[in-house]
Amino acid sequence: MPDIRDNNFDIVIIGSGPGGFSAANRALDYGLHVCLIEKSHLGGAGVINGVLTSKTMYELSMDYSVAARIDRGYRASALSVDYNQVRHTVLEAAREKQYQMRSQIETFTNKPSLGSISLVNGHARFLNENVVEVSSKNEAFEISGKHFIIATGASPRQLPDVKTDGKRIITSDDILSLSRFPERMLIIGSGIIGCEFATIFSNFNQTQVHLLDRSNRVLPYEDDDVSRFVSNNLEKNGVEVHHTAQLRCIREHPDHLEVVLDYAAGHSKVIEVDLALVAIGRVPNTKDLGLENIGVSPDKRGMLCVKDSGQLESTKDHKNIYAIGDITGHTQLYSVAEFQGRMAVESIMNNVCYTPDYSNMSTLMFFKPEVAAVGANEKTLQEKSVGYRAVFYSNALVNRAIAMRNTHGFVKILVSNDNKQRILGMRAAGPQASAFIVAVAHLINQGNSVSEVLKIFYPHPSITEGIQECMRALASKSIYKPLAFPDHIIVSEWNPGDPITQTPKDEEIKKNK
Repeated sequence: MPDIRDNNFDIVIIGSGPGGFSAANRALDYGLHVCLIEKSHLGGAGVINGVLTSKTMYELSMDYSVAARIDRGYRASALSVDYNQVRHTVLEAAREKQYQMRSQIETFTNKPSLGSISLVNGHARFLNENVVEVSSKNEAFEISGKHFIIATGASPRQLPDVKTDGKRIITSDDILSLSRFPERMLIIGSGIIGCEFATIFSNFNQTQVHLLDRSNRVLPYEDDDVSRFVSNNLEKNGVEVHHTAQLRCIREHPDHLEVVLDYAAGHSKVIEVDLALVAIGRVPNTKDLGLENIGVSPDKRGMLCVKDSGQLESTKDHKNIYAIGDITGHTQLYSVAEFQGRMAVESIMNNVCYTPDYSNMSTLMFFKPEVAAVGANEKTLQEKSVGYRAVFYSNALVNRAIAMRNTHGFVKILVSNDNKQRILGMRAAGPQASAFIVAVAHLINQGNSVSEVLKIFYPHPSITEGIQECMRALASKSIYKPLAFPDHIIVSEWNPGDPITQTPKDEEIKKNK
């Protein structure tokens, strides 16, 4: 550990996740001296027990799923999978990223002329607005700074009546502690995290997966057509989705868990599993930070209220203390934390060029197939009484998808229902959806209209031609016509005063399965 006890740093950052690490390295651009404090794993949930590890496991599961297919003219013989080997590969990926981060930090350790980063291991608590106390193993010491950035992230939310033990009743933090694939598992929660782990374990085809969905749709914040698409695919992949079911209790037995589910229709069901994974969201890590010593209290959700710049909002005017990432109440995304970390440093240096627009963020959902989203969906537009036109265009008509023998997916684009036809949002599913969603994000942020986008040449054959044809369908110029392909091209519109409804309908989604 560097000798940091007598130093007064330009910035002290608590937490080395995507927000904290990006802030530390943005500070180097200004020649600042930074202390980066981490109590657990370098990289936080962006590397361990979070984004990188879960997506590595997802990619391995997708590789296994493809290798197990027998409908492409080839067959892999004696295909098998071992959880310990999967776990080893996942941890190898995490270590690779951590060593990249450490290499960057070591490069700028003790470089006073260039700016510097000093990495400190321990738990930090504020003593006042200029000093934190760091507890590390059997010692405690103080670190002072001119500015502070709180980037402590979030942890898995616990169920109030179900106690996790890290072995049979677990959260996503415990996935890598498993020694084998469970034969039967229950995933509690049908949001993105729950659906991703349902996809991963069902892809490996070693586990009978039950997914508990309290509503009648997985992904409750998405449009019904997207939710149905994902739910149908999970069931097709072997997942048993328990819609409109509530968890009554989990009874622990020596060799299994007995789960009692109560359904909205009035009946109950008892199922037997070996493992229960609680995946009901994440809560901010704001406890035991000494916030009371700086006159700051989290809101009732546990979040820290911040200004657009990231500065804390409190009864005291803490111009030198910032909060970023999952603890700020914005969408809990890696990209948001990273952006906020950079912006906090720019605010400290009075060099903020623009404030973030959280309305058009891109989201990736790692299912089978992958799903990507950006901008508004139908639910939000109808809630805001904004008229729109929508086009659903199936990958079944896209040449690249046909060549890949992977036509299960779609592009759905929403535009304003006026002469401008500004692009408002997009949902896409299928191969490469995660790769091209950012291009549409740029179009939305620039306020582009359909007519402007249609001037662009799209490469052939590419999956992105689905976007082009979707836009052409909005302008009644598509090569394939809705009249000829009513199951694959669906054009609709909604205006204020119309009934609250969404398309495609159930039967239309099923036809595209």
